[in-house]
Amino acid sequence: MKKDKPFFTIQASADGSSADVFILGEITSWAYEEFGEMSSVLFKEKLDAVGDVSTIHLYVNSPGGSVFEGITIANMLKRHKARVIGHVEALAASIASNIIASCDEVRMPSNAMLMIHNAMGGLFGNAKELRKYADDLDRINEMQVETYMAKIGEKTPEEEIRRLMDEETWISAQYAFDLGLCDVVEGANEMAASLTKEQTKHFKNVPQAIVHEPTNPTLTAEERQRIYETSQANLAYLKMQNY
Repeated sequence: MKKDKPFFTIQASADGSSADVFILGEITSWAYEEFGEMSSVLFKEKLDAVGDVSTIHLYVNSPGGSVFEGITIANMLKRHKARVIGHVEALAASIASNIIASCDEVRMPSNAMLMIHNAMGGLFGNAKELRKYADDLDRINEMQVETYMAKIGEKTPEEEIRRLMDEETWISAQYAFDLGLCDVVEGANEMAASLTKEQTKHFKNVPQAIVHEPTNPTLTAEERQRIYETSQANLAYLKMQNY
């Protein structure tokens, strides 16, 4: 299925003082498959286009995805001179949790979740190639640990974060606050964290409480995703008006 739009949107406020960034869905390498444009390239273009803003509100509901695209986006946000406030709308898993950890402030509804784990991937090759690939995964892990620890500071030992990554840990909002990965725990959101059974195939320790299968068989997967993204964007916008 071809993508007709990227997994993110970026828009400036009416007065140009702030910007809203929405990352809703899987983080992919290509913004538009038919055009072959890298997601991070388009992300930078759209981020630059909002101009000299003082605050960026980042709204995330994502199971993760492309590690390098996620790291690139996280670094763009860290370098930006604006204050970046991250909002976990429901779930920030895998590399999406690393993007959230790059924010100056992180806010999570009490029913939202993070998930952190070691980098994963697959490769068909000879022994030399497989050893190199394992080394590459270790280097990716180090980059992720660095981002988490920059957010956490001295609140949690690095050894504990590495242990949680080793075990693929699903982290509630309160637990994230205790660890130092979240700054503010808010009231429960209308959208609770959930994954489809297809998405759970990428992970090992998914809590059964967040596994969800769409119940309306008359809608296509693309239609369900469009409805989901629209509702999330509307909810995030309404919430933002209270700040």
